[in-house]
Amino acid sequence: MLEAGAFNVKDVLVEMKDISDSMLDLAYSAVLYSNPEIAKEVFKLEEKMHSLLYKVRIAIMLGARNLEDAIEFSAILQMASAAEKISNAAGDIAKIAEYVDITRYIDQGDFEEAVINVRIKPASVLKDKTLEELKLETETGMSVLAIKRDSKWIYSPDENERLREDDLIITSGPTEGIPVFCKMATGKEYKEKAREVARERRRITEEIADLIADMKNISELMVGLSYSAVMFDSREIAEEVRDLEESMDRMKDDLEILVLEAARGITQKSTFDELRGLLHVAISSEIISDAAYEIADVVLRDIQLHPVFYASIKESDEVILKLDVRNEEIFEKTLKELSIETRTGMFILAIRRKDGKWVYNPAGDTKIKEGDLLIMRGPKEGEEKIKEIVSAPALN
Repeated sequence: MLEAGAFNVKDVLVEMKDISDSMLDLAYSAVLYSNPEIAKEVFKLEEKMHSLLYKVRIAIMLGARNLEDAIEFSAILQMASAAEKISNAAGDIAKIAEYVDITRYIDQGDFEEAVINVRIKPASVLKDKTLEELKLETETGMSVLAIKRDSKWIYSPDENERLREDDLIITSGPTEGIPVFCKMATGKEYKEKAREVARERRRITEEIADLIADMKNISELMVGLSYSAVMFDSREIAEEVRDLEESMDRMKDDLEILVLEAARGITQKSTFDELRGLLHVAISSEIISDAAYEIADVVLRDIQLHPVFYASIKESDEVILKLDVRNEEIFEKTLKELSIETRTGMFILAIRRKDGKWVYNPAGDTKIKEGDLLIMRGPKEGEEKIKEIVSAPALN
């Protein structure tokens, strides 16, 4: 194992990937709830990422013994640097929560992965149970990002953390998992709040809000696809990341034009700050897409990676899987019917059809077909469940 001093690179890479993933979720949480406290935690993690990248650089310089080592290690350094860029962009998103509230311009219904906060009520079935006991990710698809207990925040809680009555918990996951999760947390049926979209968007076009949501969704998809491309040495997936990066550039240009149009005639500084905050979210999302492309670029340039990278991905909190669909019972069923995300916590990044065509970021009405291959990311606990659904002779 590549080592330097008291640490080894595998452990550092595992930590870097896990932190960058957490930072994205927490950064968007800070903006969606205009919460400076959560933003401060993102800044702390950003500083930690700087330190981890420094360690990787030292190890790379000490570990290269010949040209072959240098080539393999340069790829690791490129991906570690990309992970740090993702964390920096997350930090920039979180900063918005410190100076402006843009929540009224954002419709979470447009997001593929929602971020919600719920308070644990006396009738909750979650009360007095640990996260390990609850297995929320594989039961509802929702992941606990943070817990506010009295005036104290607990970020990225470990599996032994026990939920208590009156805890405020922030979670992320598929929108279809929200009703089940909220009922577990409150003991009551979930009722979606009425969206006053028309009233709340009077000073900004709906196109701007849609573009913000699309850029967030695509940037997160690109990160998952980029690691998948490297993990499975797939040039096709890497090329899709490259194409998506070009799309993100165009979307950012479109958004800048729309914001300039929306700002015409506005004299209130507060409104300018809100529009500037939206631009910052878009710019940071585009930076995340650039970093994802840097990761996929390793595959496009046919660089052989050091085994330490593959080991780090396998030990990350989030696994990346490639599975053939063998269960005839799910052929011709839609992803919405199968509820894979809420049942397993696994998010399907791409489907390769029998004829070799790819479906990236498949929608809920996408049907599973004979000969499909699925590329997924999600919690380790969901690995066995998704294998049962995809490979078992019949659905449970």
